Amino acid sequence: MIRHALIFWISVILATFGFVIGVLTEPFYTLSKLILPLVLLAIIYYAYKMGPGKYARSSNGSRIKVKPSQKTMTKVAGIRKTQAVPGKRKSYPFQVIEGNKGKNDDQLPKYH
Repeated sequence: MIRHALIFWISVILATFGFVIGVLTEPFYTLSKLILPLVLLAIIYYAYKMGPGKYARSSNGSRIKVKPSQKTMTKVAGIRKTQAVPGKRKSYPFQVIEGNKGKNDDQLPKYH
């Protein structure tokens, strides 16, 4: 992990050094090479901030409303009623079955 961090920081330092030397020797050429990546980053940032919702809407700008069926509404109402009582827990028909091997606590690893 330290090796990767060392390689990364050496690359960043060399890139910064090259950029500074480029700006000092040929400022317009170096800055003109940065315009395209900066424009692309700005477009990607703008598209990320706007999100897909702005482009997915219909031509009139309103969303289509879907009326849920009666069966769906009864399910939702039943779920809401069961969530209203947080103290009760649902009982499951599971039970713990003890094994036949007879485990010894001294042989268990310490991390368990």
